[in-house]
Amino acid sequence: RDGNTGGHIKRTSQVVKILVDEMRKDKELELSDEFYNALVSAAPMHDLGKIAIDDHILCKPGKFTDEELSIMRTHAEKGADIVENLLSKMEEDPFFVKLSKNVANYHHEWWNGKGYPCGLSGENIPIEARIMAVADVYDALVSRRCYKDRFSFADAYGIIESSMGIQFDPSLKKYFEACNERLKEYYLAVSH
Repeated sequence: RDGNTGGHIKRTSQVVKILVDEMRKDKELELSDEFYNALVSAAPMHDLGKIAIDDHILCKPGKFTDEELSIMRTHAEKGADIVENLLSKMEEDPFFVKLSKNVANYHHEWWNGKGYPCGLSGENIPIEARIMAVADVYDALVSRRCYKDRFSFADAYGIIESSMGIQFDPSLKKYFEACNERLKEYYLAVSH
């Protein structure tokens, strides 16, 4: 409804896939193919809660007031509720339901505990949400929005790199670095 979220969902899903492809190469990670496949499938659900946000806020072209920002931030918890209500009735795999709910609920949590909605920190944030957070912010930075121009790839890369250990899980840094060129190639291809 906001003219941006549909494209954002497609692009962030691809960023998650690119990150996951890099992570799969690391045999020291104790994450299963089931996890990686479920995460790629769950990624499109991360902003599902935005369907519960009023249009006057969701479609606002300028900066949010404090009250509007507070309402907008409820999309994470609302998304988790929607995912659980929908998937628990349709999906037979409880692992996928839990992972999808975590992606929706916790993708705005920060490594240092200053995110929302719960103020979780470090490894208390599910790994699937930590990966989603990198993809979500990367897309927000390199994509044009009604309230901002896109950042250059170099600037976006620098912002994410400097936020490792603050906003993002620092253990994801090496995977993000390793797929930087592939991310640029993807965004250059979809922007034409």
